[in-house]
Amino acid sequence: MPNLQTALDHGLTKEEYDKIVSALGREPNITELGVLAAMWSEHCSYKSSKVHLKRLPTTGEVVIQGPGENAGIVDIGDGLCAVFKMESHNHPSFIEPYQGAATGVGGILRDIFTMGARPIAILDSLRFGNPSLPKTKFVVDGVVAGIAGYGNCIGIPTVGGEVYFDDCYNGNPLVNAFALGITKTDEIFKGYATGVGNPVIYVGSKTGRDGIHGAVMASETFTKEAEEKRPAVQVGDPFTEKLLLEACLELFKTGIVVGIQDMGAAGLTSSSTEMAERAGTGLQIEIDKVPRREKGMTPYEVLLSESQERMLMVVEKGKEQIAEDIFKKWDLDFSVIGEVTETGKLVITDNDELAAEIPINLISEEAPLYNRPIAKPKYLEETRNFDISTIPIPNNLDEVLLTLLSTPTLASKRWIYEQYDYMVRTNTLTLPGSDAAVVRIKGTTKGVAMTVNCNSKYCYLDPYIGAGIAVAESARNLACSGAKPLAITDCLNFGSPENPEVMWQFDQAINGMSEACLKLNTPVVSGNVSFYNETQGTAIYPTPTVGMVGLIEDIDTHMTQWFKNEGDLIVLLGQTREEFGGSEYLKEIHGKVCGVPPELNLEMELKLIQALLKASEEGIINSAHDISEGGLAVAISESCFTPNALVGVEIKVPSLIRKDAILFSESQGRAIVSLSKKNLDKFKELIERLDLPMEIIGRVKGTRLLIEDLIDIPISKAYGKWAQGFENILKSYA
Repeated sequence: MPNLQTALDHGLTKEEYDKIVSALGREPNITELGVLAAMWSEHCSYKSSKVHLKRLPTTGEVVIQGPGENAGIVDIGDGLCAVFKMESHNHPSFIEPYQGAATGVGGILRDIFTMGARPIAILDSLRFGNPSLPKTKFVVDGVVAGIAGYGNCIGIPTVGGEVYFDDCYNGNPLVNAFALGITKTDEIFKGYATGVGNPVIYVGSKTGRDGIHGAVMASETFTKEAEEKRPAVQVGDPFTEKLLLEACLELFKTGIVVGIQDMGAAGLTSSSTEMAERAGTGLQIEIDKVPRREKGMTPYEVLLSESQERMLMVVEKGKEQIAEDIFKKWDLDFSVIGEVTETGKLVITDNDELAAEIPINLISEEAPLYNRPIAKPKYLEETRNFDISTIPIPNNLDEVLLTLLSTPTLASKRWIYEQYDYMVRTNTLTLPGSDAAVVRIKGTTKGVAMTVNCNSKYCYLDPYIGAGIAVAESARNLACSGAKPLAITDCLNFGSPENPEVMWQFDQAINGMSEACLKLNTPVVSGNVSFYNETQGTAIYPTPTVGMVGLIEDIDTHMTQWFKNEGDLIVLLGQTREEFGGSEYLKEIHGKVCGVPPELNLEMELKLIQALLKASEEGIINSAHDISEGGLAVAISESCFTPNALVGVEIKVPSLIRKDAILFSESQGRAIVSLSKKNLDKFKELIERLDLPMEIIGRVKGTRLLIEDLIDIPISKAYGKWAQGFENILKSYA
């Protein structure tokens, strides 16, 4: 029998272990302890976050499925729905970058097709440490190759994402994977183990020892021993996943599936108990019938293995042969390993001997729930003590812009996305690099746009404002692409919840996200919390990443950020203020991460979104680009770097504020649009009706990036810095 020390080694506390002993009326055996430790881990139980997550809005007119299932679902009309989710694979990607990232992609794809949807797009949100460190290059190379290797092989395009670099991620990179699929509203499947006597079936790959303790590892901070935890990282096989995807979609057409779930974190343990919990049933599982690829595996190892490309399903009794024929045709393992019961217990037998018996409600409903202490971080006293007048205005603003364009966060990420097959399946309308990815839905006029966003410096300085900005910027990205924002999925990456300052950050971020979601009508339909992102006591910046999905009714109206025609007018929407807190300019040019993030006016954000959508729908504008990191000068530059050719601009803006603020302030609620002069009156009428600040600042013209009295650079020179900046940094320490 295990003792208290064994429980502590599994990540349980003394109080949690005592609760288990009291509930069972006896000491648990090692298999039962393993099951409960995994399911009570932070990664699986959300024990420190549940009380806060309840404040997020999760319902709305288009919401079909909110949080609690494998993925969220929104109605996109005409009997179709979009299924999407984002999850983290942070710890595994630091220990083994290639497999960590690859299996993160594989896992999120299974969450989508488990719901009955065919995945059509992948996005990634990546955070790496200082690019001057050799370790960072190792992680970047491995993560990018892992995402590309899995997505390309399975034939699903990686169509966009975001990449940031900061010292706070040196010991803990973030790999957040997003996937989206499409299905019919009457062909949705869920993870319910209903129908007493119905068979429980294991399908997919065989079970090995890879990934054991993965969920527990994801619920710990990193120490010097982290490098020794490679066995806790799963190994993926995208070719098997492709077979599994097609087999599942074929099976769904038979109408015999009662419930289905991916074996993700905690493997067979989580899939079985979660399916039973949702249905209010029990499960009897004969663990010896689980297909294995290694000899001598114990029930403990089989239950907790996180081997990839596996599913657990319940089908109608007597229809097993139909299912087996399909999976055998696709050369996948198929085994009836148990049945649904009415006991309310998870009962595991091994060669007819009892290996574990645990009430389902002990695993789920009675899992610990903590309302952890909260304390405002002490560092805020220093970071908020910032006076803009102490920051000198550089003499050479040309060089400032060129420097910003070449920084790893702002420079082109072509080196990354060119490793991805973003055109496979021929649905991709907007290539990587614009405000949002856009994919068509074949057989319709519709398109779906998607984006991922989070400025973690803002969240470090003020998590309430920072999280709200992540939602607002995502909505602007979609609107700039001609898509109406519908809903979000989130990936909430934070340090240890046992630190009151981290919990304050989390609490504030939830509040900020909730307020923005309510105002912009973008409910949260799925997501993930990733705590313990810290190494040897140093936490990452709070990084509540937002993945947002929007709908374009007519794909002919979709928009991109790039200027289109010589002579087009360039219009600035929104107000620019002297706001440098958390800006790229302040960090990269002045070496400071301080101040307060830009003001977030959700009323003005909503008006801007409405204006952009109406203008694109009516064909009034030719391009639209959100202004975010780097400010106006960087946004204009990016709009000049079109995929087909470089274009120049002549810009003039009033000098009512500091020169560097005009160029590099990151004031929110802004966008630049280009349009033909013939559409100007119509556009003005629309903007005036919404009472939005608007200013004609120039036109598309020539071969220079000219901002009168401030910037004068050949557009080719600016492009060279931007296009090569990221690659040059990688080469410099290759």
